[in-house]
Amino acid sequence: MARPDGSGILPGMATFTGTVRFNDLEGGFYELVTDKGDTYRLSKCSAKAGERVKVKGKVEGGGFGIHMSGPSIAVDSIEKA
Repeated sequence: MARPDGSGILPGMATFTGTVRFNDLEGGFYELVTDKGDTYRLSKCSAKAGERVKVKGKVEGGGFGIHMSGPSIAVDSIEKA
């Protein structure tokens, strides 16, 4: 989900609700599976795998890291849903 102008970060914050999942690919990382079925890597995560959470942050697009799992959310805050 990159901006139409091709930059990597969407303007403004967004809130996503879903379930935290741990992916053990390439050393492991946390991702959020949203209620709509989308999957995002989480830049940081204080929740445990399996917890339902609300995440506030910005979606970063335009590139992939070593995890190659999809877009990432630059997390501003995360709380139990």
